[in-house]
Amino acid sequence: MTGTFFYFAFGSNLLKERLLINNKTAIFKTVAKLENYCLKFAHKSITWCGHAATIVESKHDVVWGVVYEMNTSNMDSLDKQEGVDQNIYRPIEVRVKSMNDVTYDCRTYQLLGRDFGDPSPQYKDIIVRGALASGIPNDYIEFLKSIPDNGNKKKVPIYDEILSLLENSK
Repeated sequence: MTGTFFYFAFGSNLLKERLLINNKTAIFKTVAKLENYCLKFAHKSITWCGHAATIVESKHDVVWGVVYEMNTSNMDSLDKQEGVDQNIYRPIEVRVKSMNDVTYDCRTYQLLGRDFGDPSPQYKDIIVRGALASGIPNDYIEFLKSIPDNGNKKKVPIYDEILSLLENSK
């Protein structure tokens, strides 16, 4: 019998359709907050044409995200998607709290690099779409919308793929 684990998504995987590309067992559980961390963007991603989301310890700050329950059989594909094998992200364990104060011990990912920069508008758009679709609090969505982007105008194939998946799911 396959076990499960909880995964806390705070970046592009907020959008379930993006997560499901490589991780078919993901089931949305709840919106949750990670206390004493803040959202930053570091490590220039070739895939996204801009810096990728990470979490950094920061007293009194909060990162909102989504808890998914996944089969442990998807842990390797999630690690691969997050670039663990390339030393881009490292998996960490965090404790998050849902809006109704239920706590979850979750796997999430933190960038190893600290070359902070701006995300591409395409990456930021997927994060905002995921936050909206998930029901993350409006003030945090406004914060996400206010994050400066790098103005990338180049084609971002994964962005187009995700938009196509969203269009086909209507």
